[in-house]
Amino acid sequence: MCGRCCREARLSVVMVTAASRAQVLSLYRRVLRIGRSWRAQSEHETEKERKYISEEARNLFRQNQQLTDQESIQRCISECEARIEIGLHYRNPYPRPLYLPPMGLATQKGRKLRAQQRLRKQAKPVYLQSHDET
Repeated sequence: MCGRCCREARLSVVMVTAASRAQVLSLYRRVLRIGRSWRAQSEHETEKERKYISEEARNLFRQNQQLTDQESIQRCISECEARIEIGLHYRNPYPRPLYLPPMGLATQKGRKLRAQQRLRKQAKPVYLQSHDET
């Protein structure tokens, strides 16, 4: 009985990984297609933005290539889909800026930075999860 359960569990893990792999590859192809057909708002920026789209996709997909946790894979997929939709809607391939929450910059008499760091992390939108804070 245990052997059968283990086989079924392994099979379901393989099926989930295959499904997420197909979804990731589909997203990658979609981003590259968007990059090839991209038209910038100003014509002289088109090549620069096309190059940025393909390089950004290549770098982020390679950066996340070793992920095995399904939850983190789904977060990356959500981030990619959000960036695609935002980029197409605003006709801007670059990520939107991150706005800090109130009280997010200056410290007040003796307050620790931990609370501010927690606020910044909570305020980070899904489309910027792969970018480091600068």
